[in-house]
Amino acid sequence: MTAENPRILLVEDEELNRTLVKAVLARADVEAVRAAEVLDAPSLATARTQLGREDVDLVLLDMNLPDGNGLALAGELAAGTATAGRPRPAVVAVTASVLPQDRAAALEAGCDGFLDKPYAAAELVAVVAKYLARSD
Repeated sequence: MTAENPRILLVEDEELNRTLVKAVLARADVEAVRAAEVLDAPSLATARTQLGREDVDLVLLDMNLPDGNGLALAGELAAGTATAGRPRPAVVAVTASVLPQDRAAALEAGCDGFLDKPYAAAELVAVVAKYLARSD
C-alpha cells in the first residue's frame, strides 16, 4: 500500500460513472476504502501517464475506452512496463461484457479480478476492500 492512504486509479471514460464510483467509495463502511484517494483517468493515455508517475494500489479498469481496450493496459501492468519500476497495483476489470470468454480474457491479460456492470454499491466496496487489503 502507498505510504499514507491507499490510492485507486479509476480508469473510466464516462464522467457520470466516475462521479458515482467516487461517491460510493467516499461513503463506504470500510475505513480503508473510505480513506482511499481516488485518481481518475478518462482514457488509457491518461491512465498510462498517471501510472508512470504515481504510486497506485488498485486500478479499477473499464475495458471499453475511447482510445482502446483496457486489456492492453492490464497486460502492460502484468509485464511491469506501465509503472516505471514501482510495485504493480492490483487490477480489477470493470465491464458490462459478462461473457465467460471476456472474464477469461481479462484474467489472462493480467487482471486480478472482474466486476460486472451494473453492480451494487456494496459489491464495489467489497471488491475494493478485498484488493486494498492485499496491498497492505
